[in-house]
Amino acid sequence: MSYRKLGRTSSQRKALLRDLTTDLIINERIETTEARAKEIRSTTEKMITLGKRGDLHARRQAATFVRNELTEARLAEDGETIVQETALQKLFSDLAPRYADRQGGYTRILKKGQRRGDAAPMVIIELV
Repeated sequence: MSYRKLGRTSSQRKALLRDLTTDLIINERIETTEARAKEIRSTTEKMITLGKRGDLHARRQAATFVRNELTEARLAEDGETIVQETALQKLFSDLAPRYADRQGGYTRILKKGQRRGDAAPMVIIELV
């Protein structure tokens, strides 16, 4: 097996990976356990690669994995319209152009120490 089971059933594991990947796309930096970070690194890199492709099929493939969460709600320049940006829009409009000239390696894992309760190794995973 080439993946970690993370002590969950397959549907729970897929939901966890989807949530953590979406949170990493929105916040660009999250704190989690080392095993989870190593798993979401691969899914996040796949999503950014889809964002770099940028066509309709890539957008639909990314939409099946990334949760439909708001990243930002702001007033437009006219002062009346509210503009809402989702995680998928941020992936394709902000992150993909940022990594256009980079051939992979979009994430960085920094070790933080151990969690107080169960001494699980904690890390910070962030976008480079």
